[in-house]
Amino acid sequence: MNRSNVTIGFLVATTLGSALLTTLGADLASAARPNVIVVMADDLGIGDVSPTNPDCKIKTPFLQMMADEGLTFLDAHTPSSVCTPTRYGLLTGRYNWRSRLARGVLSGTSEHLIPKDRPTLGHLMRKAGYHTAMIGKWHLGWDWHKNGKKIDFTKPVRNGPDINGFDRYYGHCGSLDMPPYVWVDTGKITAEPDCEEGVSRKEDRYGWYRKGPIGSDFKIAEVLPHLFDKSIEHVKSQAKSAKAGKPFFLYLALPAPHTPIVPVPPFKDASQMNPYADFVMQMDHHMGQLHLAVQKAGLDDNTLVIFTSDNGCSPEANFELLQEKGHDPSAKYRGHKADIYEGGHRVPFIVRWPGKIEGGRKTQALTCLTDVYATLEAVTGQKKQARGGEDGFSLLPVFKGEQTSGRDALISHSIGGSFAIRQGAWKLCLSSGSGGWSAPREGEAKKQGLPPMQLFNLADDPAEKKNLVKNNPEKVNALLLLLDKQVRMGRCTPGEKLNNDRDVKFLPSGVKLPERG
Repeated sequence: MNRSNVTIGFLVATTLGSALLTTLGADLASAARPNVIVVMADDLGIGDVSPTNPDCKIKTPFLQMMADEGLTFLDAHTPSSVCTPTRYGLLTGRYNWRSRLARGVLSGTSEHLIPKDRPTLGHLMRKAGYHTAMIGKWHLGWDWHKNGKKIDFTKPVRNGPDINGFDRYYGHCGSLDMPPYVWVDTGKITAEPDCEEGVSRKEDRYGWYRKGPIGSDFKIAEVLPHLFDKSIEHVKSQAKSAKAGKPFFLYLALPAPHTPIVPVPPFKDASQMNPYADFVMQMDHHMGQLHLAVQKAGLDDNTLVIFTSDNGCSPEANFELLQEKGHDPSAKYRGHKADIYEGGHRVPFIVRWPGKIEGGRKTQALTCLTDVYATLEAVTGQKKQARGGEDGFSLLPVFKGEQTSGRDALISHSIGGSFAIRQGAWKLCLSSGSGGWSAPREGEAKKQGLPPMQLFNLADDPAEKKNLVKNNPEKVNALLLLLDKQVRMGRCTPGEKLNNDRDVKFLPSGVKLPERG
């Protein structure tokens, strides 16, 4: 494995390029088409990196440098609080709950979720003349060749990221704790499983993964550095073409810091907190390696990088121990992965684009990962289509210094299928409890007789402690009608009405929709 010897200390001291130029008055879309790298971490909380949490106790020097030379969004959200649906939303620019997946996530053996005719970032960027690649965790299903329920690993995989606009892909199907553990390179399995492997929670509190078939070239502890090595190789291979006028788009979906949490030396025990914090530090280090590769390839001045996460931090991080160390993965927000509360879906979102984005800025512009589609559509100078990115707003105005993209509402979704609708500071959760894993879970909340909806004013109560639903019936009704309209229209942006893939139900039991005015 070709690993760089760059150390964390060196990353802190390294200058990541020349001073950024402020071009707020320029039309960013008219500039030379930039290479684009979108990096999605897995289960990384908004409190786990210093750019979005000044009280963060985990050292993330590269992401801090990226923020210092770029733009940090402080009110950015995933469309869902779990893996699969958020990935759907990012790639399609469409809310996940419009798809056939009403709740939960796919497994490592699930069939493909995104139809080949559904517009994706891959299709969008290929249409603009980009070479498109996906590396890492797919978790949107692909079609193994099966004899009954048993996978035939001698046959190629069908309907992977290649049908969704990616010229090539290299990755694994589900989360890193979901078998089968094999690498697939654009439909071809690199090594058939020759045994079964797994680690129980009792054996390893942090490093557990479900037992299943594993290929001889699939090494659990080496997956994270291996994927960065593959990404660095890809950048090098595309450098000549990129300089000649054919830019590249890379979607790098990390398996970390999701379980199995397996930091390797020199990061193991480096945080002096726990393996989760070590793993976050390792991820930050590899991000620095990727940046240096872009820089050495002579591509830094014309490469746009977006870094984010698919949802909030998981309880597998061991919140209690981290809190003893003074660290909160959700920062000041309530809840965590799987929840409808802010800790479930408010995530880091950092953008670096030398010469186009003024460095060191922070913004409170309301943002959803579905906005990435519309943003790249604008960056590449493409005309907005009726389908594709129908739930996204271009962030180019925010890149140029404006306060908003035009987005004034956000719909969030939990693992259990609960909805929330937000407009301004007001957020209405259509659930009695968390809608996910934190207390109170839905069943317990109903047993306690808690109301079926929760209304919070995030400006006054970012921790979502005070339910204001009883005292604000007009606000509740207005938000319910707004949610109903955006569900029925098949989009939250201006345009023609579209169909959802299923009959979307969002009202809790006992709640009726107010009459439309």
